[in-house]
Amino acid sequence: MTQPLDDILVLDFSTLLPGPMATLMLAEAGAEVIKLERPGTGEDMRLTEPRLDGRSIGYATLNRGKKSIAIDLKAPGAVERLRPLLEKADVLVEQFRPGVMARLGLGFEDVKAINPDIIYCSITGYGQTGPKRLAAGHDLNYVGDAGILSLSTGGADQPTMPFGLVADIGGGTYPAVVNILLALRDRDRTGKGAHLDIAMADGVFTFAYWAHAKGVVAGEEINNCGDRLTGGVPRYNLYATADDQRLAVGALEQKFWDAFCDVIDLPRDLRDDKADPAATQAEVARLVAAKPAADWAPLFAKADCCTSIVLSPTVAARDPHFTARGLFDWQTSVGNQTMPALPLPIATAFRIPPHSPVPAPDLGAHNREFDLPAANKGEAT
Repeated sequence: MTQPLDDILVLDFSTLLPGPMATLMLAEAGAEVIKLERPGTGEDMRLTEPRLDGRSIGYATLNRGKKSIAIDLKAPGAVERLRPLLEKADVLVEQFRPGVMARLGLGFEDVKAINPDIIYCSITGYGQTGPKRLAAGHDLNYVGDAGILSLSTGGADQPTMPFGLVADIGGGTYPAVVNILLALRDRDRTGKGAHLDIAMADGVFTFAYWAHAKGVVAGEEINNCGDRLTGGVPRYNLYATADDQRLAVGALEQKFWDAFCDVIDLPRDLRDDKADPAATQAEVARLVAAKPAADWAPLFAKADCCTSIVLSPTVAARDPHFTARGLFDWQTSVGNQTMPALPLPIATAFRIPPHSPVPAPDLGAHNREFDLPAANKGEAT
């Protein structure tokens, strides 16, 4: 089977989440991805919990189908040993703070001198330029600095953590994949490589386009948990059922709101949710809390009003809809055990069809393939 990226070689110097997930997507589309890992322990994700057969499930999830080279990048001659790979690589992905790769002799200018048409992707928290470029941070810091976390932090007595790793994946992984593909397309036309400066904090702004329009451009006040999409209106909110599950109400359009109100039998004088939002929301909460989720689910499914029961990740993975779409048909393996591979937003037509489990590599498993000294025994984690 021919895949879109089956002639692309990617060198992956990244660790943990944003870069490895980006190269996982490239690998799923056919690219040959080679991870460069430190000897002994490998990259940091190999050390994380939970584990199966003594191996990290997180590492297995993010590195399915890749190859692994164990090499000490600080050792004398390391760059020369990697030169054959650097010469033929199409893409290099790194996730160190600005300046680290250059100190190793592997900065963009160094690699460009070896391979002028390389697509060199640097993923950092704050980018290669600017006052914060060297600052340490994680997802929570980036969404905080971009103003997005302030939109739904909850009350001061019970702060609410973000539901997902928006900066890592939305600000790091996705922009990296998109820009790598754009750079490859541009190279096809111009023959020129590129240095891609992907800053996770930058990428977060896109996720609250409405806040940009309302707050930045129009200059209107934006309240924590108080706006249209952050819990500020009754028709777009979460409500507890009698069995302490949650109802996700997304009935923004009037026809959906009308249908929702009919299902819960909301009094007519409260259906104009702009007149007295607090009163409307309180009565909706009271009515929803009168029945368990199992009673509400078929009623809202029939009404088709953008209202559903909030599912846990384990229940969602068993949902007949996602099963029918084959989201968990692909598999990976951890030791002697198989598990569903991470669902990815790569069209099925571009991926190898589901078959026997594709594992993540043992540390240094491919050193000999690329004429590098073998990794020490016992380093598979």
